[in-house]
Amino acid sequence: MRELMGKPEEGTCEARLSDGLGKVIIDALVITLLCALAAVVVNRWGHPKGIPLVAPKAYEILVPCPEPGGVVTALGPGDARIAAKDTFRVDAREAGVFKAWHLSTAMNVTYDYLDPTPKDLIKRLAQRAASSRAQQVVVYGDGEDPDTGEQLGKELSGHGIKNVFFVRGGAPALRKAARP
Repeated sequence: MRELMGKPEEGTCEARLSDGLGKVIIDALVITLLCALAAVVVNRWGHPKGIPLVAPKAYEILVPCPEPGGVVTALGPGDARIAAKDTFRVDAREAGVFKAWHLSTAMNVTYDYLDPTPKDLIKRLAQRAASSRAQQVVVYGDGEDPDTGEQLGKELSGHGIKNVFFVRGGAPALRKAARP
């Protein structure tokens, strides 16, 4: 269609658009190349070690959370050791859920999958368990998979607390077992 209409007249909108677009693209390419060249020069001579243009090894983009490391044994919700007088009970659920229902004399230590339990809290728990003359520690959690009770139990065991058990099914299983 342009061939039929002929060349656009100078000074018209159509002529300025096509002339200007080419100039804009060329200017953008020149600026991009100059910036890239400046970055390479600064990296090569301006940086003490020089940042490699291609990474020598792959970057780790996924860092796994620390795994609590200790041995715990699973108990069924009806196990007699849970209610025994020489058992120290720990509830690994959040404080609000703990307040709504928990085993009598249970200590609440909220387990967080992403943040290790503070060492001073573990120390206080160990001191309370020792002063109660407990022979075992039973931890129960939310009963999910993974279970906060099992994970906290592993963490406690990994910090040197002995005879740590967790309730399979957590608080929901304990509540169900307590109903007649």
